[in-house]
Amino acid sequence: MKIAILGCGWLGFPLGKNLVAKGHQVVGSVTSEAKTIPLSEAGIQPVVLQLNPEANEAILSDFLAADLLVIAIPPRAGKYGDSFHVEQIEGILPTLQKSTIQKVVYISSTSVYPDLGQVATEDSEVIPTHSLIQVENLLKNALGENVTILRCGGLMGAERIPAKYFAGKTINTGAIPVNYVHQEDAVGVVTTVIEKGIFGETFNVVSPEHPIRKEVYLKNCAELGFAEPIFVESETTVPYKVIDATKLLNKTGYEFRYANPLDYKYYDVVCVK
Repeated sequence: MKIAILGCGWLGFPLGKNLVAKGHQVVGSVTSEAKTIPLSEAGIQPVVLQLNPEANEAILSDFLAADLLVIAIPPRAGKYGDSFHVEQIEGILPTLQKSTIQKVVYISSTSVYPDLGQVATEDSEVIPTHSLIQVENLLKNALGENVTILRCGGLMGAERIPAKYFAGKTINTGAIPVNYVHQEDAVGVVTTVIEKGIFGETFNVVSPEHPIRKEVYLKNCAELGFAEPIFVESETTVPYKVIDATKLLNKTGYEFRYANPLDYKYYDVVCVK
């Protein structure tokens, strides 16, 4: 099939390469001409498309001339405000609904669940004002059973190494469990959903095992040479959650390459952002 990937970046680019390898025709969006070269070299048709938050209507219409759309653009808050991502998706919906797109996969995040010390399933309480929940609802209301939501945990792998961000720092969150997913598994899950035609669903996408941060960071440091963080006990309860991926495993049959974040492999990679 012809698959459009809106946001051919850290996740979208390797996803596109994987789908090309499986025989699909892939078109991927980037935000500048300079970023088109790696896509072309990988067999992905590049399109320069910016959502600021509005898009160029002609370019967007051409981009959406496909069978399936993967939305993999990270929400940009900060100076843009929490509503920016919502406005981006609101802006493309009219064109999307008039296009040839039949199915949509939306990459969301497990950050939509509050940190209440709970095991969070897809039916658990979410933060209703979260921009990603607003977008999820927009898409479900507009597309119904033709959209699947993938709530990914912390995306790791390649050059994203948990301990790298805390090397030599003092932290009081070493005892809380992690909710990570490796880049290769995130790509694998999206590919599985597409090729098995699993739509009208919401899935948590995280490695099934949840070691504590201290274990992960220390293993990273030992293997990759980072300075060990200084772990201290928190004087107050540290908020956390454990994300349950049971529904994903049962409904898709997906087998994680990295079921345990302690087993993640990392490497340097050039990706398009």
